[in-house]
Formats: sequence, C-alpha cells, structure tokens
Amino acid sequence: MEKPLRQRVVVVAGATRGAGRGIARMLGEAGATVYCTGRSSRGQPNQSDHVNAGRPETIEETAELVSANGGTGIPVRVDHTNEDEVAALFDRVRREQQRLDVLAIVMTGQPASWKSFLDESPAAGRAFVESWIWPHIVTAWHAAKIMVTQRSGLIVELVEQENVGFHGAFYFDMMETLLKRLVFGLATELGTHGVTAVAIGPGFMRTEAILAGFGVTEATWRDALKNPQAVAMGWGGSETPCFVGRAVASLSADPSVARKNGGIYTARSLSQEYGFTDVDGTRPDYAVFDAAFEKAKSTFLAPMIEAARAIPVEWTLTSKDRGC
Repeated sequence: MEKPLRQRVVVVAGATRGAGRGIARMLGEAGATVYCTGRSSRGQPNQSDHVNAGRPETIEETAELVSANGGTGIPVRVDHTNEDEVAALFDRVRREQQRLDVLAIVMTGQPASWKSFLDESPAAGRAFVESWIWPHIVTAWHAAKIMVTQRSGLIVELVEQENVGFHGAFYFDMMETLLKRLVFGLATELGTHGVTAVAIGPGFMRTEAILAGFGVTEATWRDALKNPQAVAMGWGGSETPCFVGRAVASLSADPSVARKNGGIYTARSLSQEYGFTDVDGTRPDYAVFDAAFEKAKSTFLAPMIEAARAIPVEWTLTSKDRGC
C-alpha cells in the first residue's frame, strides 16, 4: 500500500482512544511518524476527574497500533492542561524530528451538563468552556511556532457539526463555536506563513466507550441494532473512529490543502471528495442516521433540535445603519 505520509511528522493531541486513536492509526496507515499524547499511560494512569479516567486504553497501545498499521508510533504522556508539559512535548518533537507537519487536536475537556443558560451557574459554565478552549489554544501555539519556522504545516481541530448553528445548550454552544472560531483565527493569522488550519466534524462514531455501553465490540457492533436506544441514535449509520482518521490522513497528503484554509468540513464530505472508505471498505449508511435524526424531533430531544433552528446565524451580521 502507498505511504504518502512516510516522511511526515504528526502530533495527535488526545490519542488515547476514540477519534484520537482512529486518527493516529490512519496517519500510521499512511506511513507517518505519530506522537500519540494523552494522560492514560501504562506507567502512569489517568487519575484526573475526566469522564474517561480509569478506562483501559493507553497511549502506548495507540502507538503500537500506529506502528502495526505501517507508521511509527511514539507515545508521550502529556496533560494538555499543563503548559510546561505541552512545551516539553514540542521541544522533544523539534529536537528529535527537526520538523512538524501535522497537529490534530482531539483532546476533550469537562463533560457537558446540558443545562440552560439560566440553570447553569456562570462559574460552572466558565470552568467548562475553559477546560476545552485553553488546552487547545496552548497546544496550537506551541505547534505553530515550529510550523511557521518551516513555512508549512496543517492544524486540524475536531468539532461537532459543520455549521455555526446552536449546539443545544448555552455553554456547550459557546465552547463549540469558540473551537470553530479558533480555526478561523489560526487560518487568518497563520495562512500567510504557509500553515493551514481546518476543522472536521465526524459522524456518529463507534468509540470504545460507546461500544462497551451497548455491550458489543467492533466485530459484533451490529448486534446492538437489537437495542431500541441504539436504533434511535442511528446506530446503523455509525462509523469507526478510523473514518475521520482517513479524512485527516487525506487532508495531510493533499499538496493543495491550503485551499481549504479556515474551512469546516465533515468526514462524510471529505470521503466523497477524496474517495476513502471506512476500514471495512464501506461508507457509513447516512440515510439511517439522517432518518434517526428526523425521528428524534418527536422525542425528548425535540427542544434541543428546535433551539438550533430558532435563530439564523451569519458571521457577517452587522447593523444596516452604517451611519451609527
């Protein structure tokens, strides 16, 4: 198999499990050297209050999967909320590789409470937003310092939805919108230095935690189609985390990726553009997922869905009275 990223160096920030692991694996499949970061290590487990702390996946396991898929996996335990650890990571990359071609930012912050603006305290909302945004900003800053020097590089941010519509709850919406705005700002300021920044929205991913929640494995995932909750969530249209991984790999290998600078894309649209499939050789059955979304409008999710449609959004919305 062709290895278009054979001499490329990548950092996947948040590679322990889920989308981060899928992205790291598929970058490895394309031949890249991948630094896999996270807080869950065989030698030092994640003892934070993060929702996934205590799960069995480790960065070492991810790095081994990268190597097994044809790349070079390098595990590095990093707490991305600690700037000293982030700085040490990129100092190591610079020292060992003398370059950095791709940064994929996948790590997560606190779980959302899904409370409304009036029901959530401002202090709790601030803590939630900052737990997501600042680690992403700090990680991007240190990576950009290397990329700008070499006048090339790609920064990929994982987001939900390819639009800037409402995301269901005030503080969750603020966080997601800021992630997208982060990409726009990076694209604007770094584009002239040869660095491209994009955002990608995956579909419904069969992560390790979700598979475990339905009592299945990746090999037996279709058994969960007997579960009404899984069916209601559009399980039949789900995808492996490797699908968005191949989206990132395709962008990383595209010599004209700069034309996408500042954009928000879906794994679905990129699969159509670049022609990649999921690891089983198929594409997710989006009709199933879309049908489940339509049906959700008549369930307890209806208020959240309708809220997203209540107010049209335009970045360029300004006063019509230019004389103000």
